[in-house]
Amino acid sequence: MRIGVIGAGAIGGAVAALLDRVGHLVEVTARGDHLAAIRADGLRLDGGWGEHVARVEAAETLQTTPELVFLCTKAQDARVAIEENAHLLRGITVVVVQNGLAGLRQAAELLPGSECVGALALYASSYLSPGHITVTTTANTYLGAGDGPAPEAAVEAARILDAAMPAFAVENFTGCQWTKLIVNQVNAMPAITGLSAQETLDDRRLRAVITASMQEATRIGFDRGIRYGSIQGLDQRILRFVAAAPRWAAQLVPLLMKRRMGATPNPGSTLQSIRRGQRSEIDYLNGAVVAEAAAIGRGAPVNAALTALVHEVEGSGDFIVPGTVVARLRPLLQG
Repeated sequence: MRIGVIGAGAIGGAVAALLDRVGHLVEVTARGDHLAAIRADGLRLDGGWGEHVARVEAAETLQTTPELVFLCTKAQDARVAIEENAHLLRGITVVVVQNGLAGLRQAAELLPGSECVGALALYASSYLSPGHITVTTTANTYLGAGDGPAPEAAVEAARILDAAMPAFAVENFTGCQWTKLIVNQVNAMPAITGLSAQETLDDRRLRAVITASMQEATRIGFDRGIRYGSIQGLDQRILRFVAAAPRWAAQLVPLLMKRRMGATPNPGSTLQSIRRGQRSEIDYLNGAVVAEAAAIGRGAPVNAALTALVHEVEGSGDFIVPGTVVARLRPLLQG
């Protein structure tokens, strides 16, 4: 099958390499040194799903019409990527593999002639150097759209992807997006401190901040009428506990998330972007919580503060030591 992967970074690179390994004709988009490395030496994958060098076609935009596309850019880059490739996407299924809440909706608006479905990648993957992707934690990818049963396009795309990596079509995809947004609450602190996700969750002071942001986000979702989907060991019942429990008890959930990450340091996608000198997608993670709160006339001060701190690091290039982070956020953590 001819498959296009727009954005062959940490997540898209893994998708592309594994689909190539099971025999599909894969074309990817990339830029700069990453593109040059893929053209010269192939796309090299290692880590949790084994080793493979994918000799794929690569350019800044797709050059041929695919039968199926995975859109794997960062959320802030998606609009431009869609517009650059739109002429080749009409009439086919486009799988939007992105963090945050807005990606699938935006793709559907920009591609009215395509069948757009969403995907949530729960595995952890790192773009270590040009042309080289490492899977640090294996996990499932979930596909769907909307609040009801998974559409047939999502079921078929999941079947194709599942031959390469664990993938499932799910109902209540909107609820699953919100659950993934809660999972992504662990991304901001590594970006602020330069530590791995495991290290930030090991630090009792930082874990309290992460728990507070997770509780705030979960409560906003419930207030928005969200029915959380069941992914990554989290579901409606557990997140109801997170929202209602005192912070000392709610910390059990991020600790369980840490256990699922395994021993290989997980920097998170936001820190990876900062290390490469690129804009992060924090506005689509913690920033999305702030926007959703504002939509119902509420505030989300912890998530707003974390978003601001990530932008501060993006601007200065300097990470902030944990003690300073905690001191600056302490007024928001009272009670």
